Amino acid sequence: MSWDADAAVEVIARLARQGRADVPVYELGADRRVATRSFELAGSPLFVAEGIFAAEIVEECRRRGLLAGAYALRRPRGATFLRRLSRDLAEQRKAPRVLVRRGLALLRAEPAVLRRQTGLGAEAARAREVLRGVAALLAGHPRRARDTTPR
Repeated sequence: MSWDADAAVEVIARLARQGRADVPVYELGADRRVATRSFELAGSPLFVAEGIFAAEIVEECRRRGLLAGAYALRRPRGATFLRRLSRDLAEQRKAPRVLVRRGLALLRAEPAVLRRQTGLGAEAARAREVLRGVAALLAGHPRRARDTTPR
């Protein structure tokens, strides 16, 4: 597995402190990290770190004071299956039969994944609830209107 939780937390800490960091680029077909790219917050007071492994670092980010919120997206499973399959087929990530089999396995596993993510500290929420929560965080953030200098 290419996921490195410690490195992910360090990148998040660097973004929070300096407003910029080199972030990994992963390739699903290769099942590994293939490069890095520079990422800059451009003065934004908050940023979103997302992905299937994001919940794995919720507690460490919370402990370090880096976490404004943690969500596990709750969507209709069939819609998620179709979106994922459509994306993966369009990007030709793997053979179509492999993508369908993988997608069906992920569809069946989704309730357990959501339970695991919430068990790790993420809040299960629908997309609209997440957007409202992020908007509220931005509205209440003291740096939003005044200071656009990266930390």
